[in-house]
Amino acid sequence: MDMLWNGWGDPARATPLPGTVTGLLRELLGVTPREAPARPLAEIAVLVSPLGEDARRALETAVGGRADDVRTDAESRIRHTRGKSTADLLRMRAGDTADTPAAVVLPDGHDEVLAVLAACAEHGLALVPFGGGTSVVGGLAPGHGGAFVALDLRRMNRLLDLDEVSRTATLQPGLRAPEAEALLAEHGYTLGHFPQSYEWATVGGFAATRSSGQASAGYGRFDEMVLGLTLATPSGTLDTGRAPRSAAGPDLRQLVLGSEGAFGVITAVTVRVRPVPKVRRYEGWRFASFDEGAAALRRLAQDGPRPTVLRLSDETETLIGLAQPDAIGASLERQDAGCLAVVGFEGTEEDTAHRREGAAAVLRASGGTFAGDEPGERWAHGRYSAPYLRDSLLDAGALAETLETAAYWSRLPALYAAVREALTGTLTEAGTPPLVMCHISHVYENGASLYFTVVSAQGEDAVAHWTRAKHAANEAILAAGGTITHHHAVGTDHRDWYVREAGPLGVEALRAVKRSLDPAGLLSPGVLLPAD
Repeated sequence: MDMLWNGWGDPARATPLPGTVTGLLRELLGVTPREAPARPLAEIAVLVSPLGEDARRALETAVGGRADDVRTDAESRIRHTRGKSTADLLRMRAGDTADTPAAVVLPDGHDEVLAVLAACAEHGLALVPFGGGTSVVGGLAPGHGGAFVALDLRRMNRLLDLDEVSRTATLQPGLRAPEAEALLAEHGYTLGHFPQSYEWATVGGFAATRSSGQASAGYGRFDEMVLGLTLATPSGTLDTGRAPRSAAGPDLRQLVLGSEGAFGVITAVTVRVRPVPKVRRYEGWRFASFDEGAAALRRLAQDGPRPTVLRLSDETETLIGLAQPDAIGASLERQDAGCLAVVGFEGTEEDTAHRREGAAAVLRASGGTFAGDEPGERWAHGRYSAPYLRDSLLDAGALAETLETAAYWSRLPALYAAVREALTGTLTEAGTPPLVMCHISHVYENGASLYFTVVSAQGEDAVAHWTRAKHAANEAILAAGGTITHHHAVGTDHRDWYVREAGPLGVEALRAVKRSLDPAGLLSPGVLLPAD
């Protein structure tokens, strides 16, 4: 099944907003219904593909002569236009198809990817790898404005190898996360990577963007799971990872991880796997303030015992109920909502019981109050619902978007305040005062990430409206010592701030890598790095 072309996920799962939420939008934020509904797919006009006949024949030859795997019809091209940021969706709903690929090509293995790259080089076509299409940072729209091919990796969806002695699995990049989990579960294993995009995102996308799952406190980030990668580039094949760790020079795996399709196409990923947990338990804890809750999370992250899932919503997010998207608005009448932490444990009976008992002692000593299993279980039940909620907010005429960052623990309070101030100030000045919510989504011994959700009226030009606010937040992040992105990746949206974060010498080093692997600059031009 294809994802909704102008929204998120399965169209059958779209649900209207509760009355309490629409009332809040109207009364607090001045949100009014849209004047016109989104245009249906059949009414979206797209220019005839600029792909020439010679280029088409070369691409068909590259994919084994399968003419059906080189697609230039309007629907296929529209469904591979941009990603799923709010700006992307608003532009699609308005019928803007400026970033539509010339063709969608579906290879069936590493050698075919190499052949497609060679055909693109021969005919001067840019190429953008396409996994689940879930990018929210402009990672699927090249910045050069010319003809390009969307390389859809859905056919490359196999479990290539499972080493049960070493507990590793080699997966193809087009495997969607649920498919990968199902294949591993047949053998009693799990990857343990469950980001909000889990239902649609792919293994290759996880690696290319340094994804971080909601259970990262226990399983780690995706880049920590990766032991080896194979990269197809216009210059040939790069294989990385002969052992779990090595002192044989700089780790080339780290060069591929986070490269976002700018250096090559990931065609295989070797990851460590773990036994499927016997027990999964999620619960809620309440704290009087965000600062108090953050201090409790820091104690667990630094001194243990560390839960598998550890998240903390600030006062606003807790009050609105965004920590439990399927119960949005349920806390609006509470006067003692405070800040909700979701704490989860996965593993064996003995291990989870031991860690849960120890974590409870730390949380109580840090001022936390046990809120029972219900908040945690509701979060687990609705953990993938927030993007659907975003669609419903857009349908209602609201502007809804997210952004994230990370910093060391000592910098986190100032970072939190600076981003909130930037978002609130910019949108209020524009006449659309926002609701700004935040949670700590991932914790480490030395720091944590902050994940912001922003809701306001759309204004006259919603895309330009959000762009100004986003740029102000980006400036605040760099000024406060945060990283421009923790897990959403760079794409084109964060590129100019990433360049400043990396510094001139760092950018030149990455440019040298790109020139070596992609001499003609065909791969995802303008993504990650400015085009030469």
